[in-house]
Amino acid sequence: MTKWLNSSGNDEDVVVSTRIRVARNMVNYRFPGFMSMGESESVVEEVLNAMKNSSDLYKFYRINDLNELERTLFVEEHLISPGLTQLTKNSSFLLREDEKATIMINEEDHIRIQVLLSGLDIEEGWKTCSEIDDYLEAKIDYAFHERFGYLTSCPTNVGTGLRASVMVHLPCVAMTGHLNSIIEALRKIGLTVRGLYGEGSKVLGNLFQISNQTTLGEKEEDIIKKLNKVIFQIVSRERSTRKYMMDKKSIELEDKIFRSLGILNYSRIISSEESMTHLSNVKLGCDMGLIKNINSKDIVKLMVEIQPASIQISSHKDMIKEERDMYRAQILRNNLIGLEV
Repeated sequence: MTKWLNSSGNDEDVVVSTRIRVARNMVNYRFPGFMSMGESESVVEEVLNAMKNSSDLYKFYRINDLNELERTLFVEEHLISPGLTQLTKNSSFLLREDEKATIMINEEDHIRIQVLLSGLDIEEGWKTCSEIDDYLEAKIDYAFHERFGYLTSCPTNVGTGLRASVMVHLPCVAMTGHLNSIIEALRKIGLTVRGLYGEGSKVLGNLFQISNQTTLGEKEEDIIKKLNKVIFQIVSRERSTRKYMMDKKSIELEDKIFRSLGILNYSRIISSEESMTHLSNVKLGCDMGLIKNINSKDIVKLMVEIQPASIQISSHKDMIKEERDMYRAQILRNNLIGLEV
């Protein structure tokens, strides 16, 4: 799993991932929240029929066929939305072999196409998402209104149905207390900041998802262009703040990073939230060249692997919280001990 993290991306010292998602619905069907079981099954069949001749290889999963841990694992790896796992009435998804594309069926909308790339590459993500969207639209009648654009269950997605999101790692901006002013500035230009797993989720490990808030009244290309411009500015701000802290507060910065490495190296019990805090500092240390012998992308993979469902799937057994905290500490020691600083 986390295959999508294996390829290299742009600006990975600050940008973890780029996600592009479009929401689509079919004509002649009620929105998923109002569909009968028969209707929702017909939606699944239509999507599967439309995709059966695709040159890309996809694997089909029904949410009802997955146990709770397996569902959560896909969420922890950012391959499906948390919302899809809560709508078990014929909700399902197609996952491309390289894990960079997912087609979610019967989530809040009939179809949600997601493209997930490592690092910053909004244009490539949009190009890939648009190709999948065009392929489906040639075989499926989308619900579209000349004035309002693509029709969706939630009014906030009407129009383009496009949500472009970039996950950024901003430890130094957060340390210097400038985060709130940035969030407020983003809000004023129609962008929003969310937590690790999207809307309503908690911020962990100084990872923030920045995305467009509005989908009506703007062309897809304009949304992409605006987000790209803003992300470049945020990347530049984080980098300049890192340089400032290294120049002016190097001892404090190194102390924070090396303390975190020490805690992760020697803890015997540790929660996922505390782990994320310290892994964030260790990733910063890797990106600034203070910690050697490990790639910062390996730290991002660890951030996924130490989550509750991932731990239990990898250990092949259900665990209570105390057992997970002990096993998590063991995973962290195995991966981080002996690093050169």
